[in-house]
Amino acid sequence: MVSFFLSLAVLILGYFFYGTLVERLFGPDDRQTPANVKNDGVDFVPMKTWKVFLIQLLNIAGLGPIFGAISGALWGPQVFLWICLGSVFAGGVHDYMSGMLSERHNGASISEITGRYLGKGMLQVMRVFSVVLLVFVGVAFLVGPAQLLARLTPDSLTIKVWVLIILAYYFLATMFPIDKIIGKLYPIFGGVLIFMALGIIIGLFAKGYKIPEIAFTNQHPSGTAIFPFMFITVACGAISGFHSTQSPMMARCITNERDGKKIFYGAMISEGIIALIWAAAGCAFYEGGTTVGLANALKAFGGAPANIVYDVSFGLLGKFGGFLAVIGVIACPITSGDTAFRSARLTIADWAHIDQSKTSKRLALSLPLLLVGFLISKLNYSIIWRYFSWSNQTLAMIVLWAASVYMYRFVKNKYAFLMTLIPAIFMAAVTVTYICLAKEGFRLPPTVSYPIGMVFAVGCLAIFYITTIRHPEKRAQQELAA
Repeated sequence: MVSFFLSLAVLILGYFFYGTLVERLFGPDDRQTPANVKNDGVDFVPMKTWKVFLIQLLNIAGLGPIFGAISGALWGPQVFLWICLGSVFAGGVHDYMSGMLSERHNGASISEITGRYLGKGMLQVMRVFSVVLLVFVGVAFLVGPAQLLARLTPDSLTIKVWVLIILAYYFLATMFPIDKIIGKLYPIFGGVLIFMALGIIIGLFAKGYKIPEIAFTNQHPSGTAIFPFMFITVACGAISGFHSTQSPMMARCITNERDGKKIFYGAMISEGIIALIWAAAGCAFYEGGTTVGLANALKAFGGAPANIVYDVSFGLLGKFGGFLAVIGVIACPITSGDTAFRSARLTIADWAHIDQSKTSKRLALSLPLLLVGFLISKLNYSIIWRYFSWSNQTLAMIVLWAASVYMYRFVKNKYAFLMTLIPAIFMAAVTVTYICLAKEGFRLPPTVSYPIGMVFAVGCLAIFYITTIRHPEKRAQQELAA
């Protein structure tokens, strides 16, 4: 249990100390925000800070910090280290930078921001890549809650029926002004989410479960390597590119730049705490806290983490508490899935310069996106999740490189860019090594995959040095072209 509480302390202290350092280096000021300058009553809407924080938290806290953390617990309590250190030094920085860069560029989507700092070619790649990722996220966060709702309701309400019901909600949330549905429902869902997280950890201690200590050994029952697989599996609970697609939505609603730390960095730390709690539950709940017990439970449930969530919630909190906890878990993906489709609409609108103040134009983009999402939802869920996880972390890596360019070029402190550069290098190695090794990738042997990952990371660093540090005039030309 000591490892759990130390990890929790790192998350909390990381917000107050490292988060403050990140904020100071970036330098928020009193300039007018997009919410005030471009208020259109639909996407650019000034909102109170506490409400923007809750929306940001629920936007990013989908299935990742729950399903990903449970799957990450297969490696044992070592996953605590990635959750706490990743959230503080990578995820929080990534989320803060993506939100604040969007705020500094009139609420622009993340594809437009990365294109500005990484060149016109990357702009086109990111436009397509981010829309594809957002649709995958919307689908991943559509099927998961449908599976849980089907278990809570009569047999007549099958997974397919719930998929259609959730899609109908997604359509409304994608179309309506952000303060009409999302702004009114999310504070309620936020309360349920907080209850869920507190209930699970209190239940573990109240019922005498022992959370194992970090042992610095690979405890995965199948022997799956920690690097890079754990760092891809536990995506949203430590760092997530999906968050960078959500932050611009809130950048269009904040009324003061100085609230950025609370909203963007703070939401990531809060999500890290949620992930830490579910990882602890995964480590402790089955067969005396063994990873073999968790692996057997996942196998018995057909590999679906949704059933583990159901099992743990009702096992720890009883019928009523378990029901509320599962509702909290269901709220997480639904409140990320709706904004995933909304972000996809905004990304395409920014790409094609389509005014979104008119209902007809929002409808023209929303309907095709939701139709594509419905068709993809018929695929195997585990396949969707694997591709989401990799593309998610790849997007995070790209955003960190773009942020590094910004920090080097526009921040007075000459070492400030290191806070984004170091996690960018690490994530470059993680993502490329993974796609080389994984069965959904190239299936290369480790002796080939690991060197390729290292060479790619060093290559990215070399390109950054040449184009940004050694020949900054070339980078300036790329920014003008984008």
